[in-house]
Amino acid sequence: MTTSARVFTVAVAVAGILASGIPTAGAAPVSTRTAVIGGLPIGDADLAETRTDRALARGVTLTTIVRGTEPAPPDQINTTPRGPWVVNVLTIDPRKAKGHLKTTYGADLAGVEKTSDLVKSSGALAGVNASFFTFTANPQYPGDPVGLGISDGKLLSEPLTDPTEANLLIDAKSNKVVTGHLRWTGTVRNRSTGGQLPLEFVNHPPVVPTACATLPDQTTCTVPGDVVRFTPEFAAMTPAGAGVEVVLDRRGCVVRTSSTRGTALTASQTSLQATGQDTVALLKVAGKGCVRTDVAVQDESGHKVPLHSGLYGATGRYQLTKNGEIVVPGGTGSFFDRNPRTIAGTTRDGKIVLATIDGRQTTSVGTTMAETAAVAKALGLRDSINLDGGGSTAMALQDGTVVNHPSNTGGAERLVGDAVIFVPGK
Repeated sequence: MTTSARVFTVAVAVAGILASGIPTAGAAPVSTRTAVIGGLPIGDADLAETRTDRALARGVTLTTIVRGTEPAPPDQINTTPRGPWVVNVLTIDPRKAKGHLKTTYGADLAGVEKTSDLVKSSGALAGVNASFFTFTANPQYPGDPVGLGISDGKLLSEPLTDPTEANLLIDAKSNKVVTGHLRWTGTVRNRSTGGQLPLEFVNHPPVVPTACATLPDQTTCTVPGDVVRFTPEFAAMTPAGAGVEVVLDRRGCVVRTSSTRGTALTASQTSLQATGQDTVALLKVAGKGCVRTDVAVQDESGHKVPLHSGLYGATGRYQLTKNGEIVVPGGTGSFFDRNPRTIAGTTRDGKIVLATIDGRQTTSVGTTMAETAAVAKALGLRDSINLDGGGSTAMALQDGTVVNHPSNTGGAERLVGDAVIFVPGK
């Protein structure tokens, strides 16, 4: 797509600030940049574009980009080349900023909270919504991540085998961020007998085979079920239901075994649940004594990713740019149409960028997957991924202010599973 010279006016700058929800009174100073270089490569070439900067802290800048000035006709939001688009870009320079990037799930993994609440309760300077999550598919555990979840070096949710999954890996100690698609393996091994069985999931409610749904004793089931590891971060209670559960102490030794699922774990305990025919295998391997539970994560090249303190991970869908080139595939359907978007990535010089694009509104129409990748490249992102979007897209500041305008009715925030945040510090 062609680009045009940016046209900046104070009036449009103020409109952009108001549209994005940034407070205009009592806020940090803002500056409007005027330049003659190309604007965002979306929409018609002659669109006016304004960029307004706000310094949140040393090395942390919030930039609001408003492209296009006329509201879109409601029936043309998904097709108009006139926009408008409102893009909010949080840029963190690790060489200057004091603090660290990380993820947060809030009170527990399975619950949901507003992005603004996750940012505020963590004492973060700013943050955006992050991973795709179960949402309405499992109303009892709506925040359960659909894909990778790592918190301070602990694997809380396994990456999917689906190649469309794109992962964000954060080393909070060095503020280095990498993107890609990770893989994992998990095994439970009895230390005395050597017997072992594979883990299928981490912190995901196991499914009881349909053929055995009415059996009170799952050990009589002849259809394979699931074997799942649960950690205290999941929720106040592990999922209840038919099956077996083995609770382990910090050494991996059995604390108790139950013929049904559902229990409270202390901070030092984990549990293993099984359904269907796998209940027999679990009881044989981990019914008594001590076991070793091993989980390992590998990158796209098969190299081991050490799960060390300070490592965090989130899950998106589709890599947008890789080595500076657009790599998102073509596609059709609602996911590829214009929607609100959340982007995360890094520039060639190591800056971290978190961005939101408002959508499904006459004041900001949103972007297709192809347009999202074009925006990411135009923002200078060498490597970037598409995080959860739609009604989940939100950017918030430490006082709870929502920077963008969510697409839900009245601009209300959707409750989400986790957030990527920047926490100030020394």
